Parts: sequence; C-alpha cells; structure tokens
Amino acid sequence: MSAQVFVVDPDPRTQQLLVQNLGSAGYTAACCADAESALVLLDEALPELLILEWELAGQSGEALVRRLRAQARTRDLPVIMLSARAAEHDKVLALESGADDYLTKPFGPRELLARMGAVLRRRAPAPGADCIQLAGLRLDPATQRVTAGVRRIPLGPVEFRLLNFLMHHPERVHTRSQLLDGVWGRHAVLDERTVDTHVGRLRLALQASGHERHIETVRGSGYRFAAWSLQARAGWATAA
Repeated sequence: MSAQVFVVDPDPRTQQLLVQNLGSAGYTAACCADAESALVLLDEALPELLILEWELAGQSGEALVRRLRAQARTRDLPVIMLSARAAEHDKVLALESGADDYLTKPFGPRELLARMGAVLRRRAPAPGADCIQLAGLRLDPATQRVTAGVRRIPLGPVEFRLLNFLMHHPERVHTRSQLLDGVWGRHAVLDERTVDTHVGRLRLALQASGHERHIETVRGSGYRFAAWSLQARAGWATAA
C-alpha cells in the first residue's frame, strides 16, 4: 500500500531529491514551497505524512505545525521537521510545537526513510477498535451499529467495515486496491470493481439520513469520507 507524503521545502533540489527517494521506496509525494501552498494541499486531502522545512517564506514551519495541531482536522497528522539548525534548543522547540520528529540537514535518504517508518508506526490509527463520530454519524464497532442522531442505519457486514475504515481515515483518498487491503485484507483475491459495488450499497444505505454525500468519489484516484462538508463546518464532525 503506497502512502501519500507532502513535502514542503523552498529548495527545488531538495524537493527533487525527496521525490526521487520517496518514489523509490514506494511512497507517492506532492511538493510545495511555502506554508500557504501547504495549507491549500492539505485542504484538498490529508496525506499520511508531512515533511516540513523550518525555514519557509511568510510563515515558518514551526508556526505551521502549531497551526495544524490547533485544528481538529490536522491535529493528528504526522509531521517530520527538516532544518539546518542543529542546536538542541531548536530541536526541542520543533518537538514542543508538535512535530513528531526532527531531522538535521544534510541527511541521508536511508535515515529519512527509517524515521518516516518509525513515525508512521507510532501514528498508525487502529480502526475498528473505538467508537467514532464524524459529520453527524456515530459508528460503534463494539455493537456494530451506525446511527445518525436517533436514526439507526442498517448496514451489511462489508459495508460496515468499509464505513469504519473510511471514517477512521477521514479526508484521505484511498485507491480501490488500498480499500481492498484495508477492508477485505491483503490476501483477498478480488476484482477492484468489488469496491465500487460495496461503495454503491453503502451510499444507498446512507441516503435515509442524507449522509451518502460524505462518501466522495475522487476521479482517477478512489474514494474518501468527507468529514468536513458544509454540515460538518456548521458544527458537526466531533471525534469521539
């Protein structure tokens, strides 16, 4: 399963080097040069990991991390800070701002990949264990129930697992193959069109409460649970 990584660094050479090394390691990467561009990317979709240079034009990387940690949508986004600053107090400041790790430039690609793996393992969600509430929907794995207010929404077992997976990864775009791995298991031998069939059934079940619009199709990519829709922005989308 390929993880999406966003790289925020003003140096085109660093961007190119990171994209090449991340691609060779099986990641997909998108790049930008400043904090405002990063916020635009993050508004479109959440990656699995953000690699962020401290020295940015306008708003520093350290300030951007604090901003992300203050928002519910991005507070759990894994972040690795990059900087030429090697002093201990700089590292402490970056970590206290909310960065998960700090890497001093110059660094080797193997070290970066090792740190990325460690951060992703620490931050990996555990879908299926906890009750979750997003966009007015409440999903309880313990009772296998989904409700919208007082309305209970009956789902088949596959549709329940699919919704559970998507709600535990809100705003992230998942390809059909990623959904097959996450919902059916890595060893399942199924056609990717199976995902489309069950997404259709899930949407049909959610129509009764008007939540089918939260299961978004991202053309050319896959599907995501849009937790921060108009309804969510109005005050829903509170995580359990």
